[in-house]
Amino acid sequence: MDSQKNEQPLKYFGFKSQDEFVTMLKQGEYNVEFVRFVTANIIGDVECSFTVPAHTISTAPDTLKKGFDASSLYPERINESDKLACFDPATARILPIVYHTETPGFDRKWKEAVIFGDIIDADGQPYVYDSRGKLKQVLKLAGEIAGADRVFLGPELEFFLFKADADGNPLIVDDNPVPMDDGEYFKGGRHGRVRKEVQLLMSEMGYEFEYDHHEVAHSQHEIDVHYMDALSTADFVILYRYIVKRVARAHGLFASFMPKPVFGINGSGMHVHQSLFSKGHNLFFNDQDLFHLSPLAYQYMAGLMKYIPEITLFLNQFVNSYKRLIPGYEAPVYICWDPQNRSNLIRKPQYMPGNELATRLELRSPDPAANPYLGFALMIAAGLRGISEKLPKPAPSGENVYACTPERLEELGIRTLPRSLEEAIHLAEQSTLVKETLGERFLDDYLFVKKKEVEAFYAAPEADPFKLTKYEREVLLPAL
Repeated sequence: MDSQKNEQPLKYFGFKSQDEFVTMLKQGEYNVEFVRFVTANIIGDVECSFTVPAHTISTAPDTLKKGFDASSLYPERINESDKLACFDPATARILPIVYHTETPGFDRKWKEAVIFGDIIDADGQPYVYDSRGKLKQVLKLAGEIAGADRVFLGPELEFFLFKADADGNPLIVDDNPVPMDDGEYFKGGRHGRVRKEVQLLMSEMGYEFEYDHHEVAHSQHEIDVHYMDALSTADFVILYRYIVKRVARAHGLFASFMPKPVFGINGSGMHVHQSLFSKGHNLFFNDQDLFHLSPLAYQYMAGLMKYIPEITLFLNQFVNSYKRLIPGYEAPVYICWDPQNRSNLIRKPQYMPGNELATRLELRSPDPAANPYLGFALMIAAGLRGISEKLPKPAPSGENVYACTPERLEELGIRTLPRSLEEAIHLAEQSTLVKETLGERFLDDYLFVKKKEVEAFYAAPEADPFKLTKYEREVLLPAL
């Protein structure tokens, strides 16, 4: 019996209640000494967190609320800085990495649990700068507007592995990061072990992966996770970027989610597959339609296409993002859709008979450096606006739009995405949809941050347009 018990895998995820979570913390076999609360500032940085000793969490409800100073993490007024982090046990996952003490004469091992949740004011109201809360508000709208009880998302996050210096930062040679292979799509390349280790580690935390492969560009990689509900997906993106960087660092590499770190080759995208469900039924599926899409799916698509220019700031939030959104490198530029053509903004993946649950739309413009809570909130909000406005069914482009002349594009009525961060800022600033989704105070402070980025970018221009600017090399690349 003992040997059989020891062979049972530890449960690293899926705690249904506070009591179950606390029971796990107290079980010696897990050896969890600390609980790390993970959040996102308005930009969605990958390492915004703080840690509390595990023994401070008990079955008492208030022990899942931890006060902290928000003045450094958010654009907060100094006299309003005290906030409460409300831990959600359902999001808790044990990081299956064993830490070891290094102090001579003190020999201990331990693990950490990571947990997500809400940030609230002292009076119990949702915190105005909690971007995770913005996504939760939009998901409520999905029920009110579309009758959806689940919004499923499946992101494809591409990233680069570059040579690291002695401090773990990207090594810069001739003003560019140094790729580690000359692989191609599904072909060649090195460091596939990094992809495997990421999957093994995160699989023990409850995530399911579908496949991994080398991407089109030299030293570019992709790992695809099984679709999840939108909130869990956003949490995953934050944790995934952290884990990828950590595993890469252990291999002496630097993992970058920067949209366009190297000129002349493809940049990194975050294509987002999305669908609405009600009581287990896919609201996007219609077996009578040529493309197997329901009227509601077409309205959702039309909303994305109508509002994409004004929400692009949150899907592509850095000056470097717009170096990826140019013709010729598989990144979408033109606002149109097609069942298969990857030059379009939205793609409808091929339907497999008997698999209506997989019917979905793929939005191809977001990049992996986005704040996932804000990006997902606004793309869902745009789709829901299309449903509430009962927008007409968009016609597929039926063409390779990269090969179209400007006259042909005008004839087809095809618009373009914003071409720069400045243009994206202006469109978001004028957007009623963005203001209603994020709130005016949040939007004002977000725009302030982005306008400062534009100023910093142009303060140190680069003479060679095929190299990263000083701002991109020294500020963006190490952080993204």
